[in-house]
Amino acid sequence: MYTTKLNEFDTQNAIALVKEKFSHELCKRLTLSRVSAPLFVKKGSGLNDDLNGVERPVCFDIKETGETAEVVHSLAKWKRMALMRYNFPVHTGLYTDMNAIRRDEECDNIHSIYVDQWDW
Repeated sequence: MYTTKLNEFDTQNAIALVKEKFSHELCKRLTLSRVSAPLFVKKGSGLNDDLNGVERPVCFDIKETGETAEVVHSLAKWKRMALMRYNFPVHTGLYTDMNAIRRDEECDNIHSIYVDQWDW
């Protein structure tokens, strides 16, 4: 069983420090720009990558449009679309903070149904 060396507050501060320093160096060395990622996409858009082909997305209806949206669980397809949409030149790229819900995830010390990860 994993035992944390920091309390919750110090853990949050350490995570913030690592994210800030890492993202700065990553962008500088790989010529990346930060782009905001969607929390959900339209069902049937083809942008919610199902990773292994068995993930079931969390879905909800949008009152105003009557459409169904899916909470993202992978941004692989969305990132390719974003590179084109934002006209990224060759040898440049993007990174984003992905927040997702993976309802079928097998949870352990480092895996949760809630995902907060960098994606590039």
